[in-house]
Amino acid sequence: MFAKPQKEHVWLQQFVGEWTSEMDCSMGPDKPRQTSTGTESVRSLGGLWTLGEGKGEMPGCGPATTLMTLGFDPEKGRFVGTFTGSMMTHLWVYDGFLDETGTVLTLETEGPSFAGDGKMAKYRDIMTVLSPDHRVLTSNVPGEDGSWTEFMTAHYRRTG
Repeated sequence: MFAKPQKEHVWLQQFVGEWTSEMDCSMGPDKPRQTSTGTESVRSLGGLWTLGEGKGEMPGCGPATTLMTLGFDPEKGRFVGTFTGSMMTHLWVYDGFLDETGTVLTLETEGPSFAGDGKMAKYRDIMTVLSPDHRVLTSNVPGEDGSWTEFMTAHYRRTG
């Protein structure tokens, strides 16, 4: 019951700290992209999980707070986590993997379709570590042809 951090848990600890964010988001077809800024405070939970609380303005929503949890499940051999926010009722559940370079974490999830048709859709959040003080999160949705299309990009820069 008392898990010891493995190399994947240690990898996640690089996110611990204080960050500022700059987000660029598509608000839909034929609508201009919108930008916003925010902060994120990430802490460790026992060296096994990271908990990231974000605060900022959400385009079209106003002030918002988000919470992302990330960990690694050795039995599944996969990264796991969740994401939710004060502007939504859906709990996004992540299942992901780290690429061979050790710099790109791909998190797959399912949530309400942007089409507003009451159906669920697949999504992919990709975290890319550019340096110890700069990471990028892109959110993607599959198109009708199956290729992934980015609809949100956020740059996080360490402040502490």
